[in-house]
Amino acid sequence: MPVLKLIMIGDVVGESGIAVLEKLLPALIEKERADFVVVNGENAAAGFGITEAEKVRILNAGADLITTGNHVWEKREFWPVLDQDERILRPANYPGKSAGRGWREIRKNDVPWLVINLQGRELMTPIDCPFKAFDSIIDSQGALVTEFHSLLNTDGSTPDILRKYGAVVVVDFHAESTKEKEALGFYLDGRASVVAGTHTHVQTADERVLKQGTAYITDLGMTGVSGGVIGMDTKVCLDRARTQVLYRMNCADPSPGQPSELQGILTEIDQETGKAISIRRIRVSRDQ
Repeated sequence: MPVLKLIMIGDVVGESGIAVLEKLLPALIEKERADFVVVNGENAAAGFGITEAEKVRILNAGADLITTGNHVWEKREFWPVLDQDERILRPANYPGKSAGRGWREIRKNDVPWLVINLQGRELMTPIDCPFKAFDSIIDSQGALVTEFHSLLNTDGSTPDILRKYGAVVVVDFHAESTKEKEALGFYLDGRASVVAGTHTHVQTADERVLKQGTAYITDLGMTGVSGGVIGMDTKVCLDRARTQVLYRMNCADPSPGQPSELQGILTEIDQETGKAISIRRIRVSRDQ
């Protein structure tokens, strides 16, 4: 069976994150013979937001598409780029006429990839429902207009729903709550090829292929200085925690004892069914 390889990279944090991405991602793509690469870039600009300069560097490093999250709005001057450049997404479930787009289908080497960026609501700003947003996107594609559970076969198994979409469906769920992330994973099991969480910057060890063929991980981790606190300067984070004074957080600097890492996943997908075959965590040090 033809197998597709997808690389997803966790939140790129600051200049150190960009630098380690530029150094390690091209070699990783070549080594794994990756067919498609998604990189979350919402923290690329000094830890908060993204600018044109970081966007270009991430794409040049090998990303086919950039996803984001709640910090995508930090740089107001970048908002027009969200409308102009289809290679970068913002969460699809922002209400109203927010700048940019939350999903895009890209055909690469005759394979259609449908990438959807969603944002959670638990412990975050309660925007529109991410569960309903996914359903609406799929319905807008003219794929399925009935409820998921009505599509179950009489024996309780799931038909080849993924192929009815006509694309490999990839979801970046930018969320704080582990519970909400896992819930979306099970809700989309059999309807997405991959559901990967971002936002917390701590790579989780729960990667697995769910019962109906969806590869899942609660958080991809981050790309940047892994010796700090979620990529930020340790002293500032300690001062904030101990004093409750909201000192501005700065990105950690790479130094002895504070390595830079690239973190994410590699997923193998059956091209004929759209179902995941395997999922493996990626965690590579800049010094390796």
